[in-house]
Amino acid sequence: MFKTRLLSQEEVKKLVSMKDVIDAAEKTFRGMGDGTVVNPTKVGLDLGETAEFPPYEGFMNAMPAYIGWLDSAGIKWAGGFLGERKKRGLPYITSLILLIDPKIGNFRAVMDGAYITNMRTGAQTAVALKYLHPGKNLKLGLFGAGMQGHTQTMAIAELFHIDEVHVYDISPEASRKYAEDMKDTVQGKIVIAKTPEEAATSADVVVCVTQSKDKYVKDAWIKPGGILFPMGSYQECEDAYILNADRIIVDHVGQCLHRGALKELSEAGKITEKNIYATIGEIVAGKKKGPGPSSERTLCIPIGTGAMDIAVASIALKKAEEKGIGGSYEFA
Repeated sequence: MFKTRLLSQEEVKKLVSMKDVIDAAEKTFRGMGDGTVVNPTKVGLDLGETAEFPPYEGFMNAMPAYIGWLDSAGIKWAGGFLGERKKRGLPYITSLILLIDPKIGNFRAVMDGAYITNMRTGAQTAVALKYLHPGKNLKLGLFGAGMQGHTQTMAIAELFHIDEVHVYDISPEASRKYAEDMKDTVQGKIVIAKTPEEAATSADVVVCVTQSKDKYVKDAWIKPGGILFPMGSYQECEDAYILNADRIIVDHVGQCLHRGALKELSEAGKITEKNIYATIGEIVAGKKKGPGPSSERTLCIPIGTGAMDIAVASIALKKAEEKGIGGSYEFA
């Protein structure tokens, strides 16, 4: 009989820090680059996010992966919901992660995945910047002051000195809360941007973590040497920037051509795999060069992979076993 460890969100929070997540993300990117991490394209279930039926304003993704450096496998079931979930004051993201022993297939753990999703999404950006942004100082333009705006900032601050953050959110109150929450995390100053243009033009790294379906970031706003991270489910930047960017870098080619910033142009045949310079994994593994000339503008899209979630969850499980944290259940 095999017992499956059960971990709640509060228990997971006690087990992994942002430093742990960044370390896991970097090692996992390297594994994706050298072929020791297996990450199939995610499978999506549209529950009214864009489909007419059913009308629930949400989606779920199934995201399996095998992590060679941890010899662990699993799947994340995760999505986001507005509609009724938002009315009830619940967080946008909902998620569970299941881990298996890849040798015999027994379920090792079931745990909350929402916290891990938010943390690893920030860590992905920080690791990509480690290999793409020259120097240890940067100015950050941030669109979206919610939970993922917080974790983006937390992760970047682990690896860089943030001289300035110019944050823009359609809710001024969210921006004010972000500024208060992040005042001890950001080494420099936090400025609440009055317009989207101000947030983008004041920065050399622009990160978008919104639910917007508008292409609000303009090509002219990203200066030479700038890096844009459109992390949302939709495009977030106008077509011209994508088509004019000197380099396009993604975490997973198959996923990025079918969801997020590249989806529309890919479907129109204007962007193909040939337009992608490299994956983040190839750069971390040393197969492709990192920073380009200071005049180049980079579009980097870490849309999110199950591999990151399974890696972090595997570390959380190991620590839980060592510390005796969590419950257990015999499913069979």
